[in-house]
Amino acid sequence: MSAATTRSRTPDRLCAEAVDLARAAAEEAAAPGVVGEHAGTVSEGDRVVTHFFECRELGYRGWRWAVTVARASRAKIVTVDEAVLLPGPDAVLAPEWVPWSERLRPGDMGPGDLLPTDADDLRLEPGYSGEDEPPPNSVVSHEMADLVEAEDADVTGDAPARLPLTPSRGSIAAVAEELGMRRARVLSRYGLHTAADRWEEAFGAKTPMAQSAPASCVSCGFLVPIGGSLGQAFGVCANEFSPADGRLVSLAYGCGGHSEAAVMPRPPQPAAPVVDETRVDPFPLRPAPDSGSVPVTEDETSADLGHS
Repeated sequence: MSAATTRSRTPDRLCAEAVDLARAAAEEAAAPGVVGEHAGTVSEGDRVVTHFFECRELGYRGWRWAVTVARASRAKIVTVDEAVLLPGPDAVLAPEWVPWSERLRPGDMGPGDLLPTDADDLRLEPGYSGEDEPPPNSVVSHEMADLVEAEDADVTGDAPARLPLTPSRGSIAAVAEELGMRRARVLSRYGLHTAADRWEEAFGAKTPMAQSAPASCVSCGFLVPIGGSLGQAFGVCANEFSPADGRLVSLAYGCGGHSEAAVMPRPPQPAAPVVDETRVDPFPLRPAPDSGSVPVTEDETSADLGHS
């Protein structure tokens, strides 16, 4: 270990003793009554020492006022370099700042919110605008194009009233229009795969609902097919009672609302009541004399006892 390193780790005596000077600088920078007890010193270099004081301000638990003092070589006067509030080892700190683009989660957008997309977003790639149409499909030759550029003029295929509003059928622009490529940017292969993985995870074959379904969506009558390459693996559910109603579902997904899951049996119909209106059933208003449990007797003595 060199002598310079040893000197830098040993606090300078005059700087270490300048506690009152450091406290006065901390109290000048802080509010009254905020600077607490002296909490130690740290040697920052030759004749440079930092004094720490406890911070009593609410909301800054574990923070310390740090006042750095120094003196020139062969000088006996100590001066203040800076006074700042720094977090200590046990300080309460705010979480690390995260950009808004990384904090955004699905469902955070509301009415009126705008979500700008980066120019180099990996999920998108340039589409076909027709500006870079190759010469074999151009309506103007190279010579005419040079002449038009020199004369600063515009060339049209016909009178403006007769020009079509849509690309002519069979041209590259028409094919791009049919494929949905005539946009500034379209989905890249990476964006396509990430979207498919996200939809597969939400409504795919590995979900608990699909594992207990009687059949998959590929044979369900409520499945609405979609175009493009995604139509080979996904569709839109149109069953209002399904948990995936209006969502893109995998063809291997399934739920209990499958159109062919079960045929509901018709409820049993009770037979119509039969009423015989030609027969009359007599109904006695009083019981017969011989309907009791005691036989009828003609003895007058027993009649007084109340037997029937």
